[in-house]
Amino acid sequence: MIAAGLTGTMHTALAETAPKTVTIGYQKANIFALLKYRGTLDTDFKKQGIAVRWVEFPAGPQMLEGLNVGSIDLAATGDAPPAFAQAANADLVYLAHSPANPKTEAIVVPENSTIKSVADLKGKRVALNKGSDVNYLLVTALENAGLNYKDIIPIYLPPADARAAFQRGAVDAWVIWDPYLSEVETNAKARLVKNAEGLVPHYTFYLASRKFADTYPQTAKQVVGELGTLSDWANKNPQEAAKILATSTGLPQPIWDKAISRMPFGSERMTPEVFNEQQKLADKFTQIGLLPVKVEIGTATWSLDKKK
Repeated sequence: MIAAGLTGTMHTALAETAPKTVTIGYQKANIFALLKYRGTLDTDFKKQGIAVRWVEFPAGPQMLEGLNVGSIDLAATGDAPPAFAQAANADLVYLAHSPANPKTEAIVVPENSTIKSVADLKGKRVALNKGSDVNYLLVTALENAGLNYKDIIPIYLPPADARAAFQRGAVDAWVIWDPYLSEVETNAKARLVKNAEGLVPHYTFYLASRKFADTYPQTAKQVVGELGTLSDWANKNPQEAAKILATSTGLPQPIWDKAISRMPFGSERMTPEVFNEQQKLADKFTQIGLLPVKVEIGTATWSLDKKK
């Protein structure tokens, strides 16, 4: 577990210092929503005189903007938003990450579509959230099939708008993640063309502002430990986790049951290998012109025993 791996010698003053309030950004469908609704972090922090303030965001990019301007201290997002935030000079750090979960994002088409493979996407209208994790999946899948990004017509839409466009046939394919993936498979009989298996790992990253992580390292460490404990519980009690997330999102529990069946929870320490994977993502976005600058992912490394 990450809690055991994050060790280091703390300055006495830092070890004794704790914030009065920890502000956490969350989305309705991510692990911090699960932590919020279970209430275990609030309970544990209350015993230490620390209040938890939860701030909801519609998506990762907006959440990391909040992290950058100091309106939140901690966040959890997929692979792509941190790279874009770093390109915008956000001073964030990677605390930990989830296990890889490539089955939770995919390219789907209508049930009766003539598209049978990624190669068949040439010249087609593909809906996706610009600069998102699935954007990276799409680019990688196209290259693996001998195509490039210019061979398709990207239609940049947020999930709700993309779902409507998919339903009415305004797009030929949709690249999307869970729980939206499970919903469209269940309710619209969407057919999977390719998920991220064998292409990209797809992680959730647990992030903090550098200022918060450096000022309150033990508190940051405790949150990551709580995420590990929560993950163990969710992996052992998937139906209860699905029920909580159904309440959070308003999606029926059977959709969350399906999503969670392919969504391993976990909290793992950052490694050079994971940083390298994240660097590949950033470099690919720079190559296709979605990132305007070269991003050095490793500048967002954090460790408890770093010099002050």
